Amino acid sequence: MRVSLTLGRYFGMKFLTTVLAVFGGVVLLVILLDSVELMRRTASNENATAFLVIKLSFFRVPMMAERIMPFCVLVGAMSCYLGLSRRNELVVARAAGVSAWEFTAPAIIVALLLGVFATFVYNPVAAELQEQAKRYEAILFGQRNFGQQEAGFWVRQRSPDGQSIINAQSSQQQGMVLSGVTVFTFDQQGQYQDRIEAASAELKDGHWDLASARVYPADAPPSVHKTYALKTNISREQVQENFSTPETLPIWELPGYIKTAENAGLGAAGYRLQYHKLLSRPFLLAAMVLLAAAFSLRFARMGGVQKMVLGGVLSGFLLYVLSKITEDMSKTELLSPVTAAWAPVLVGGLTGFLVLLYQEDG
Repeated sequence: MRVSLTLGRYFGMKFLTTVLAVFGGVVLLVILLDSVELMRRTASNENATAFLVIKLSFFRVPMMAERIMPFCVLVGAMSCYLGLSRRNELVVARAAGVSAWEFTAPAIIVALLLGVFATFVYNPVAAELQEQAKRYEAILFGQRNFGQQEAGFWVRQRSPDGQSIINAQSSQQQGMVLSGVTVFTFDQQGQYQDRIEAASAELKDGHWDLASARVYPADAPPSVHKTYALKTNISREQVQENFSTPETLPIWELPGYIKTAENAGLGAAGYRLQYHKLLSRPFLLAAMVLLAAAFSLRFARMGGVQKMVLGGVLSGFLLYVLSKITEDMSKTELLSPVTAAWAPVLVGGLTGFLVLLYQEDG
């Protein structure tokens, strides 16, 4: 038993250090590329110093890195097992009667713990840093937000004065504060009234508070206002539905938002999908370990290492494609969020388990 526990701790630490090294290397690479791209786009902006751009990149990258975490675990597990095979440590362990299940069990336990940490600690921190990144973007780049498409966000609202269409290039605080705002207003009969451009807008009780607004009426000269009140009957939940994205909400806030949105009669499929994706993350990381073990526990001296690596990478890519398909089907209400979130976990885990079962017990 002592030998098994010692080997388990050794294999678990090898897996952990390799995965952290892969994840750290990928994060540093993404920070470097993102910083270079931001510097290129802000070359003509005197306020965007190199330090502020790099700081902004540090705030943006954690959310990006969260999406590639499963593939870091896959690559890290494959690298760990291939390294053990090249050093003949797997041969010695096999000769001592250690099975493939004992090789993978420590890594699976570590992957589950990493998934729990990523879900309940890393995700809220990344979401908060993403909000800070949006504030930095608004300060440094004004109305322009490089994290969004040129079209930005659009929403139609009604008020006692008529209808209006709001376009915002970026949002903060889950849509409560908008930047780069353009508003088109119409009267009760649907006739165009005026266009309003503002640096920012903040939702208050019954109105939007527009800052540094310029109003262009249809039949009068334009006017400038330090603040301008635009009436609205839109609620906080409706604003979040239009301007916030599920990825920017930490897991602790998702259940309350889902309940509030459903009580308000709004669709919450995307947020329910994100919630179950976060809950399934520990098991997804464990499934990645099984897939990696299925393609990398073969002894290196037997050859075919390139094919094993290619097979593991291809399986990870196919699992990613499956997850994107299920997500899109869930967002179009063709598949339930629970099924969409857990299907890739089950497919990846069962595939790795069956391949290992065939290789080990044939």
